[in-house]
Formats: sequence, C-alpha cells, structure tokens
Amino acid sequence: MPHTPEPDEDDLATITPWPPVYYAERALLGALLSEPQRLVDVTGIGPEAFSTAAHAAAFAAVRTLPSPALTETTDCAAVFAALRAQSSSGRAERTEHITWLGKVLTAAREQARGLTAAHLHDFISACPDPRHTPAYARIIESEYARRRLRTAAVRLTHTAGDASLPYPVPAILAEADALASVVDDIAAAFPPHSGSLPRTPAPPPTPLHDGEEAAQEERLLLATGTARPAEVQSMRWLTPEDFTRPLHAGFWQCLTALVRRQAPVDPVTVIWEAQQRGVPSTTDDPRDLLGFLAEPDVSAPFLGERILHRSVLATAHHVGRRIEAFTDDPANTPYQLVVGSRRALAELTAIRNRWHQATTSAPTTRSPRRTAKTTPRAGPPPTTAPPTHRVTR
Repeated sequence: MPHTPEPDEDDLATITPWPPVYYAERALLGALLSEPQRLVDVTGIGPEAFSTAAHAAAFAAVRTLPSPALTETTDCAAVFAALRAQSSSGRAERTEHITWLGKVLTAAREQARGLTAAHLHDFISACPDPRHTPAYARIIESEYARRRLRTAAVRLTHTAGDASLPYPVPAILAEADALASVVDDIAAAFPPHSGSLPRTPAPPPTPLHDGEEAAQEERLLLATGTARPAEVQSMRWLTPEDFTRPLHAGFWQCLTALVRRQAPVDPVTVIWEAQQRGVPSTTDDPRDLLGFLAEPDVSAPFLGERILHRSVLATAHHVGRRIEAFTDDPANTPYQLVVGSRRALAELTAIRNRWHQATTSAPTTRSPRRTAKTTPRAGPPPTTAPPTHRVTR
C-alpha cells in the first residue's frame, strides 16, 4: 500500500493541497497556544472535529491542561525562541507559559508521537489573528458536520447494498434514523437562514438486484392482479414507482384504475386501458402482453411485498448516494446540507410508511377466481416490522 503523508510532515509541497479547514485548524491551534485564555471562545467542537490526528491531539492537550495565568497577550517572538531552544538543547529559560507549552507537547505526543516543538511553532506562526478564534472554530465545526453527515450517508448506502443481511429493511431503517439524528444535530448547531436547496446534481440510480428476476415477479403480480382484482384493492401501499420496468409500472396503474372504477378486469380490458393511456410502445405485440397477463397461481400481496421490498432498498441506496453527493460538494453550506438531506429523507419516509402498511395490515379475505376454482394458498411469510417512528423529525 502506498504511503500517505501525514498532514504535519515537513515536505508539504509534495502532497495534495489541503482544504481550507486544514488551515483553519492550524490557525485555531496557533491562537490557543499563543493566547490560551481564548479557549473560552471555542464552543461546539471537540478533538474529534479535527481532520488530522496531530491536530486532534494538540487540541485535546490544550483543552485538558489548566491554562497559565496570563494578564496580557504573549510575545510570540519570545515563544518562538523558547521553542527553538527547547527543541535543540532543552535548557531554555522557563516561563510559566513556556512550561505550559512543554506540558501541552508532552500530553499531545501520547496520541501523536510525531509532534515536536517545531510543530507548535508552526501552529503559532500559522495564526493570522488570535482574535478570530471563534471564526476558526466555526469553520471547523462546519466541516466536521459535513464529515459526520457523509459518514452516516455512506453507512445507509452500504447497508442498502449489503446482500448478506437476513432482514435488510429493519437495518436500513435503523441507519436512516441515525442519519436523521445527525441532520437534526446539524440543524441545531446551524440555525436556519435564507438559502436554497443544493444545486448538486443527483447521481443516477444504481441497480441493486437481478433485473430479470424482478421483472418476472412484476409480470406475475400483474397476471395475478388481473385474475383476482379484489387482492389489488387491498394493495394501495404499492405504487407504480416501485416497479423496475416502465411498462410494468404503466400496467399496474391501469389495473388499479380499473379496480377503483369497479370496471370489468381481465387481460383484454387491461390491455385496452393501457392503450388508452399510451403505455405500450409500437414494438409491444398485444399477443405477448396477453401472454404475460395469463392467470398464474401466486399470491398477489406476497408478490407485491417482494416488489416493495426491492423498492425500499433501492430508495435507501439512492437517498444515501444523494446525500453523499451533497457533502462532496464544498459549495454547500451546512444549512443547504440540512435542507437537501431532509428533502431526500422525505422520500424514504414515504416508502417506509407504505412498507409498514404492507407488513402490518390485517389479512384480507381473498376473493374467488373469476374464471376458475382455486385451492387455498399460503399467505406471505412473516416479516419483521420496522420501527413506527418517522425518519425525519
């Protein structure tokens, strides 16, 4: 594995340029090292908010050790000279501030052994103005919020695409709740103000399952619904957006429209309704359409739940990738990240409610076939019900 240089290595000119927050972290540390009393102006962040281990260790040491009693701004030139003497001979004249700096270095090196007195010197020299300490802290807090949001979105995306999970939907909804909590935390730290949705383009949807298997189950559902339209009436939790093929989505819309109007339902009437709505293309042979609408021996709610299950996974995966894209765009402010994330999570909330309706509704009495007798069929297998609380708050 190639070596990735640490942020505080000497040859900074040979590595990828650091983002602005890196320099804000250095400026904040320099301000606190030269004027420790300004720690009271730093709120909303901890060591975990820093982007490098060295910066986090230095901040943790500054925050933990009691500050020296200072009555005026420290002479930075004297600090530089003492630090240089400490790094070379170790026999510099000790003032209270210099003693404190030595304790900071010792404590920080417990977490980042590569830190030296020269690094503290660099931090102090990197601070343009210690009076801007609150601004530096706010920049760090903003970028930490972005990283937290991205981490939660990546976890949601990964969970949605994990085929090894035995019960993926409850796991996905738990990650969605964790992501929503992060969004709420950011909203509390950055109160709303005038702004707009992120203009970051959404990534294209990524297929998560076998497209042909999904298409076969969708065709089976359409055929079953055509044969037993009473079952369709109880499946309002399934929408055309849950289907993977536009043709199948259009036929489901036609089938549910006929059922709502209490019109006759059979393969011929469904195809006619589809033609009136412009669903089939000129290349679709009506004989083929009549063929896949032939009457099968399957439970419509069971097939519908499987289709909805796939739709939940695909929606969660796409929502996670959308929020990742928001966080990867440095032009998005924390407020825009909150607005965009809540808008994306609203889509997951909607399908979550439909999933809950599909998996917890009371069993319905199935109607007999219109054209033939039928034997009892097994209903859908037990499904672990997800939490009932919403994704967003």
